[in-house]
Amino acid sequence: MIEHQYFVVNKPYGMVSNFTETGSNLSELAFTFPKDVYPVGRLDKDSEGLLLLTNDKYLNHRMTEPKFGHKRTYHVQVEGDIQAAHIQKLESGVSIKLPNKKIYQTQPCQVHILVNVSYPERIPPVRQRLTIPTSWIEITLREGKNRQIRKMTAQIGFPTLRLIRVAIEDLELKDLNPYPVTTYTKDKIYSLLKL
Repeated sequence: MIEHQYFVVNKPYGMVSNFTETGSNLSELAFTFPKDVYPVGRLDKDSEGLLLLTNDKYLNHRMTEPKFGHKRTYHVQVEGDIQAAHIQKLESGVSIKLPNKKIYQTQPCQVHILVNVSYPERIPPVRQRLTIPTSWIEITLREGKNRQIRKMTAQIGFPTLRLIRVAIEDLELKDLNPYPVTTYTKDKIYSLLKL
């Protein structure tokens, strides 16, 4: 019987969410993962934050199959001074274009403006324009289309500058420094992910 193992990492900007692509990938982490462990879902190269890795195929299926929709929470730095009216648009759902060129109406979600956000500076730093402010928001979704949050904020006129996944259900990113790997037991991870 396979012993299931569970790992959480804070994926840095610029790293792809696999072990095989050329360039910066998960094999650069200062940790030796078992050969049968793979990421559950993806964070694109431009995104940071919580990434779960496991060899538990049941968990992988439950967390990546859209019909099981689970909460994913992101902290998003956008260009511009976002206001309550913009938040309402995001929460209600907006139209985005999928990779197959079809137009998709995003499902309702939860969005909040964040204040006093303090993250370590990204490497490389986020571009700053002296005449345009930035804002931080928290978005919680139960779906995950390709580059969905970036498309949603762009659709309402606030391009995403930085995107950090901070939670999947009750599994939260504790260590804000990139690279550390945290291990979990099956009971603990199933409890946090509400499986």
